[in-house]
Amino acid sequence: MTPREVVSELDRFIVGQHEAKRAVAIALRNRWRRLQVAPELRDEIAPKNIIMIGPTGVGKTEISRRLAKLVDAPFVKVEASRFTEVGYVGRDVESIIRDLIEIAITMVREEEAEKVRGTAAEHAEERVLDALLLSTPSGGDDGGGPESSPESNAAREQMRKMLRDGELDEREIDIEPNHPHGTAMFEVITPQNLEDMGMNLKETLGNMLGGSGGATGRGHPTRKVTVAEAIKLFTDQEAQNLIDMNKVAAEAVRRTEQNGIVFLDEIDKIAGRESIGGPDVSRQGVQRDLLPIVEGSSVKTRHGIVRTDHILFVASGAFNLAKPSDLIPEFQGRFPIRVELNALTMEDFERILTEPQNSLTRQYSALLETERVTLSFDQSAIREIARVAVEVNSRSENVGARRLHTVMERILDDISFNAPERAGESYTIDAAYVRGKLDSILEDQDLSRYIL
Repeated sequence: MTPREVVSELDRFIVGQHEAKRAVAIALRNRWRRLQVAPELRDEIAPKNIIMIGPTGVGKTEISRRLAKLVDAPFVKVEASRFTEVGYVGRDVESIIRDLIEIAITMVREEEAEKVRGTAAEHAEERVLDALLLSTPSGGDDGGGPESSPESNAAREQMRKMLRDGELDEREIDIEPNHPHGTAMFEVITPQNLEDMGMNLKETLGNMLGGSGGATGRGHPTRKVTVAEAIKLFTDQEAQNLIDMNKVAAEAVRRTEQNGIVFLDEIDKIAGRESIGGPDVSRQGVQRDLLPIVEGSSVKTRHGIVRTDHILFVASGAFNLAKPSDLIPEFQGRFPIRVELNALTMEDFERILTEPQNSLTRQYSALLETERVTLSFDQSAIREIARVAVEVNSRSENVGARRLHTVMERILDDISFNAPERAGESYTIDAAYVRGKLDSILEDQDLSRYIL
């Protein structure tokens, strides 16, 4: 996609902040340009990492998240304040890359599963037919299995036709809940630098306690499910069995290295001057630990070595108590592009309520439409909601566009509660309705701090 196309696509979901959109669009296009460069120069071109500076709720995270979704890139969002310097209790910074590769593995595995979905569905159908015929009193009388005679073959084909026609969807059969689902119950909490060991232990325990499957009647637990549920479970299992995980891992590593995006939120929380003392030693330690990851290093993961040289890092922070220059110089140098996002105005709030494809007014209208209740917003209501959001943000903590969620919930509280008994009715929200719901709260400033 060209930078103009990226910005246009981001405009569908995010209001304003054109400077930030342009910066990420250029960074994305530079990735494509690097791949067109001669191989001897290609590896020398480093990504131009970005620091977004602006108050909360103005679109910093949303811009990065939408960008990753546009290009189908592995994306992970982490809070910088969650990490600690090596030697302290807490997560180490390399876990960021391990999380990123796991996301890439999931993406590639889902794509590969979709490619073999047809074959997996055929295998699943055969497994369901086996279970159905074994559960039928005449299915195993001759001791030769469901396909041991022309009569059983005919019965199988008849059962297949009924299965495809949906006539057996509600019938219950016994299945073994094994394969990928067997590992979900194990969550191993491990100290830093031992995540891989924890993951491997989780898989090993899952395989030992049921993950390897087996025939019914050999001590493996079974459960009853409907035929429709069994078809879905077996299709997922068969798709996983058909996937070459070595190929998946190799592709996931490639995507992570070439297309991965890491969003480092709250970067201002680890900024601080050396002379202050207190927790700043640990903060600067986190910066020093992040530095090799950002500038390019090799991280060992359970899927192989991942190089971070060409992963795009986007950092963000409000920088109310600190400023970007409080970051250590080496860290600042790895984020050459700085973009300041503007605080939202009343006009921005009005646009946020109506223009984006996923605007709040559309979301609430769609939610209530499921109850056959028609909801619409008059332009005066939009203006009044925007005014209230700006006023509350100015009185208390400024949370940006997130304030709109609180205000909208308060306005639509009665309608949402009574919607199941109001099927077929229509509501038009105007400025008078908004004032009627909020004026009493706004007049009491102490109350509005807690409710809005």
